[in-house]
Amino acid sequence: MFSTAGFKDRERSDGPAAFDLHGGEPHDETFRVASGGADVNLASVDLNLLVALEALLHYRNVTHAGRRVGLSQPAMSRALSRLRALFSDELLVRTPRGLTRTRRAEQLLERLPEALGLIRQLISARSLGIDDGRCELKIAMSEFQSVALLPRLLPPLVRRQPSLDVILRTDLSQAMRELEEGTIDLAIGQMNETRSGFYSRMLYSDRLVCLLRRGHPVLDRAWTTKAILELRHAAIACGDEQDMAGISDAPIRLKSPQQDPLVIPNLTMAPVMLEQTELALLLPRQTAQAIANESLVVVELPEDFQPEPLSVSLIWHERCHRDQHHRHIRAEIAAAAAKAP
Repeated sequence: MFSTAGFKDRERSDGPAAFDLHGGEPHDETFRVASGGADVNLASVDLNLLVALEALLHYRNVTHAGRRVGLSQPAMSRALSRLRALFSDELLVRTPRGLTRTRRAEQLLERLPEALGLIRQLISARSLGIDDGRCELKIAMSEFQSVALLPRLLPPLVRRQPSLDVILRTDLSQAMRELEEGTIDLAIGQMNETRSGFYSRMLYSDRLVCLLRRGHPVLDRAWTTKAILELRHAAIACGDEQDMAGISDAPIRLKSPQQDPLVIPNLTMAPVMLEQTELALLLPRQTAQAIANESLVVVELPEDFQPEPLSVSLIWHERCHRDQHHRHIRAEIAAAAAKAP
């Protein structure tokens, strides 16, 4: 509901109305909108006048309309005079049966509730709801996180918000800049550094495991660091310039003596390659469990070979931090990540 503070202030001083449409400090720029062939200077329009107009056209009585919006009869009479000047129409004319609406006032009465309703919605709503139409959610995350998270995230998200279109980006190379510019809404990965203007929430911690074909010769030997390092490793192709570290170069980061791992173009190809060869692939546990099949086995790494746990975070920019819809989506993602695969 709109305040009538603007009218009360005008009774005491010549200061600006509470809902002057230009909002904020005075400036030189004039905002105009075409209306019936004429330009209307919106900066000169007091929004509270529309609240008074709504009451006047409904009650057709200055005293009753004043009570409705909390104004005295003299203040409402002055508001009616200003409205007549604004619309270049009498709006209400006196008859033996009291005040009656002019033809222009009848036209305004048809459109005014919708106009004020939209303004009230804009002021009161923290964010435009997705029910207003189709809404896109653009998320940047690597294949490692997508195969682990999406099966848990998408069903409840789409069920509760059927108008939501989820667009996945697997390239994280420019994720921080894209978050800042609004090209993407969220990113999921490992954040290497704390940057001003960004927020993050840890979704889950994961550890590396080794994915091998069932019946691999190494499984008949002692499962040691030496045995792992002697394996021919595969690696998933990943850009070297990602500003959120990927995990596809795990064998290299673990200082494997194997200098030439077989690079697999994407995670989809990994099971096929592993089934037909004696390659080994180091992956986060949740990712490995998501792509493993009857022909593959997930093997825990020895403690002396295991690096620090991988912290997977949800990252967003401050431009979306207080957005109600964005907060709801973040909560959905966190809830999905918390569910054990």
